Amino acid sequence: MFQLGKTIVSEDILSKDFVCNLTACKGACCVNGDAGAPLSLEETKILEEIYPKVKPFLRKQGIAVIEAQGTSITGTDSDLETPLIDDQDCAYVIYDGKTALCGIEQAYNQGVIDWKKPVSCHLYPIRVKDFTEFAAVNYDKWDICDPACSLGQELEVPVYKFVKEALVRKFGEDWYLELEKVAEGMKK
Repeated sequence: MFQLGKTIVSEDILSKDFVCNLTACKGACCVNGDAGAPLSLEETKILEEIYPKVKPFLRKQGIAVIEAQGTSITGTDSDLETPLIDDQDCAYVIYDGKTALCGIEQAYNQGVIDWKKPVSCHLYPIRVKDFTEFAAVNYDKWDICDPACSLGQELEVPVYKFVKEALVRKFGEDWYLELEKVAEGMKK
């Protein structure tokens, strides 16, 4: 672990390799687990605002859950998160064949909205836990992502480079440039 500004960062994001391999995992991170995607209070407001534009991209099951529970929920641990369909799929999941994709991101990719998706999804496999004085930035190792780890090793892409856009979105360009300096220092 090392400190970078107001973050405590796991060295694993620099030393572990990762590149999503949707052909192997089929988007399992969006349909497995015991909770929806973590959300900030600001993101819950964004979801409410963009929902009418995202709705046409969603499955009827997702729409039914969102319209019954809301565009976001408070989970069992009192954290804000996306609602789930039958305690499995994120309500915003759509399918391309057997591969789970994000309906929010599809709306973004088609230029309908200008918000890509929740930052927790964009950052994955990095998870950020906010505390009063700092944020913990950790690598979340999950066996469903073993194909992503193998592909990352094959392509020699460390986690922090794979999620660069999301890290810049979350912490800013200057923070990311400092992270790169730490990574370079570790190589020496």
